[in-house]
Amino acid sequence: MVDSTLDQVGKNLSEAMRFLGEEQREPEAATERQHFSRSCIPGPLQGDGQDVATVLRLVHNLIHEEEDEEDKPSQKMQNVGEHGQMALLGHSLAAYISMMDKEQLRKLTTRIQSDTTLWLCRLFRYENGSTCFHEDDRDGLVKVCRLVINARYEEYATEGYVVLNTRQPVIYQSASCRPGLGQHLCSQLGLPLSSVCTVPCNTLFGSQHQMDVALLEKLIKEDINAGKLPLLLIANAGTPGAGHTDKLGRLKELCDQYNMWLHVEGVNLATLALGQVTSSIMAATRSDSMTLTPGPWLGLPAVTAVTLYRHEDPALSLAAGLTSSHPVEKLRALPLWLSLQYLGHNGIVQKIKHATTLSQLFLQKVQSLTCIKTLVEDESDSPVVLFKFNQEESTASSESFCAGEKEVLDAFNRWLGEELAELVPTSGIDVVELEDEATCVRFSPLLTAAVLGTREEDVESIVEKMTELVFVMSSTMSLREDFREETHKRSPSLRYINEFAWPGLGVVRYEMQANGMDEDRKKQEQEKINTELLKKLQDLDTDILFSTGPEFVTEQGCIFVGMVTDDVDVSDLVDTIAALGRDIEESGKLLQNMTEVVRKGILEAELQLQKANEEKLVEEGMLRQLPVVGSVLNWFSPIQSSIKGRTFSLAAGSLDSTEVTYSTKAQADRPSLQDTPISSSKKLPGQKLFRRAGASTDSTETSCTQAEATFQEENPTGIGSSINPPISPPTPETPHHTSGDLVPEKNLKSSSEIDDLEASEEMHPEGQEAEGSTR
Repeated sequence: MVDSTLDQVGKNLSEAMRFLGEEQREPEAATERQHFSRSCIPGPLQGDGQDVATVLRLVHNLIHEEEDEEDKPSQKMQNVGEHGQMALLGHSLAAYISMMDKEQLRKLTTRIQSDTTLWLCRLFRYENGSTCFHEDDRDGLVKVCRLVINARYEEYATEGYVVLNTRQPVIYQSASCRPGLGQHLCSQLGLPLSSVCTVPCNTLFGSQHQMDVALLEKLIKEDINAGKLPLLLIANAGTPGAGHTDKLGRLKELCDQYNMWLHVEGVNLATLALGQVTSSIMAATRSDSMTLTPGPWLGLPAVTAVTLYRHEDPALSLAAGLTSSHPVEKLRALPLWLSLQYLGHNGIVQKIKHATTLSQLFLQKVQSLTCIKTLVEDESDSPVVLFKFNQEESTASSESFCAGEKEVLDAFNRWLGEELAELVPTSGIDVVELEDEATCVRFSPLLTAAVLGTREEDVESIVEKMTELVFVMSSTMSLREDFREETHKRSPSLRYINEFAWPGLGVVRYEMQANGMDEDRKKQEQEKINTELLKKLQDLDTDILFSTGPEFVTEQGCIFVGMVTDDVDVSDLVDTIAALGRDIEESGKLLQNMTEVVRKGILEAELQLQKANEEKLVEEGMLRQLPVVGSVLNWFSPIQSSIKGRTFSLAAGSLDSTEVTYSTKAQADRPSLQDTPISSSKKLPGQKLFRRAGASTDSTETSCTQAEATFQEENPTGIGSSINPPISPPTPETPHHTSGDLVPEKNLKSSSEIDDLEASEEMHPEGQEAEGSTR
């Protein structure tokens, strides 16, 4: 007999996955998506409701709404294959099964949990174990701690936390454990923070990431002597940051000696399912409990974490919450139960083996890069690859380029990880911060390969992109000191800013030369200049990235210069920045002083006009000033006036004689900002500015240069090697006259009239226009 409801659940899920997983939509779907945008969703529910297709379409539109609004490319979601759909189907079936008869539900849930427990214990070599399924991967450890407290304090079930005052419990964890784990345990268990003891890792001998066993034993003895009760030890089979494994065998012996519970967690526990397991990981099977996260390992969405444990008293397990008497809670195992059956033993092992193979392949390739340093001990056995760019390992100069070299290297490695994650999204590359190694880049395919669908081709792509990026990083690192020195040479116009968190050539700021100006006004004007300077630099024909820097920088109004290659002429680059800043400052001064210049020029022109009229009256006499008589006298007896014309230069703010203009019949030329060369470099056809002509590289750099060229084609706005300066400074928005502009002296009466003058009008005294035109 076929259950029609169960069959319909599967069909609805398949239809929903097909609809939500569509990447290409019909043209009319864009219009519907706008109709269902978030801003158009009504508050109250519709009276008649909506069908399934309409609701699914609404969900699809909400998922991709942000991409449409910001014109972002579609982000690749989790790779949900058929095995992932089985997990999703399990969530739907769990809701359906919960409506069954109680007795039938109890039998079904018991079978599901017992099957899943048996399969997991055999897969991960954990004999005679029990399971606890939980959403938060920390909840299993919390319940284990409750179990141990109930077991070690006999009166805890009746007296509660009062019995803990007799002997304070102590939980030991490694310094390499996940951040905040101890605080979470204390908050969930109601214990003081003093109940958590953090054990340092080895500092003189052995691994820098493994728990110091000798120091742990010393701390245990001290706590016992202080009247405390050592309760539980948390060990790592793959630390959250670097993937290191503690000495689990030695720790188990120590826990047996002092009657402590050993709990193990970490990504390396996944390798227990493989045919060959290292002895360090195999020791985890002797622990009292361990937490597994099969969801990321197998690419199963929304699958619970599992804690395997060994304990003989089911009553204490029930009191601690490790087991439940409610059948519905046992349905948490249903998605994993379906997925494990679908994959089978071979499918599970194949996925884990594929991830470990990717890590080993990547490790072999990345070790061939001389400027990359790997950091994981027992690299041949670790499924996690941890690496970083190291200046001492690079082919570039290893001399100290500035103070704070460690901070600069951290910034470069952070940039490297972010670029790799963006260039190869399926790689799962991320950036981690370690206490001893600072910023590093991590490749952990066990956590990401099944989810993102990482393949060997992706590993090849990662190494290829890394080769290109490392070449540019090495070149930039070697030129940082030159950039700083060239900037200091142009002081006080340019100021070098020590921003160690910036992954690039450096940070510079143009300093305006304004004596006597108010500090607040000077700061505002300087910020405007640097903002305009940044726009000019960004408009250049260059691949170098100029920006305002990240949001967390302390210095504001600066120019952040990005990555460059080793053939960039740093001196020419700094010259261009200084010249552009100087031109912008001078143009700004011209605009600022325009009103004052015009006002003073008008006053001076009025004085000159009045003086010229007085001289004219004395020279020609009173009769020639009369309208009719003067014209008759000038007809019979023309007079040669000795009064010269004037020109008013707005740029210079001065009145000049027009004698030179009449003698040469052309306006005198003045040097202008537009004629000032910005860059002294000469660009060959097809060559970017600031790139040294004939720059040669050795054989090892040649391949990196070719890789760089390929990278520039793929990323035209990213990493670059040269910039182009503009030919002329910015044109002010307010129209104004340049040097050599001629203003008629007779019309200089008011500031409103001066705005209507043409650029090259001649200025003469009254009555001399005709005479001036004949000269």
